[in-house]
Amino acid sequence: MSLASELLGSWAPVMRAVELQSGSHGRFEVWLDGELVFSKESAGRFPKTGEVAALFESKLGPALDWRESST
Repeated sequence: MSLASELLGSWAPVMRAVELQSGSHGRFEVWLDGELVFSKESAGRFPKTGEVAALFESKLGPALDWRESST
């Protein structure tokens, strides 16, 4: 599962905006509602599995079960 899919699948209804930025020189940043929540440059590494989701959870609360289940 991609980072974007994980984040959108868990919190899409309560986010105004999420932005994943990559670019030259290995730039990788994750922004939530206009706030930088992870920067590869600041951390000196890419995020570990589940790390960005934990940062989102600390700001947005637990992941939501918002999608209708198909029965």
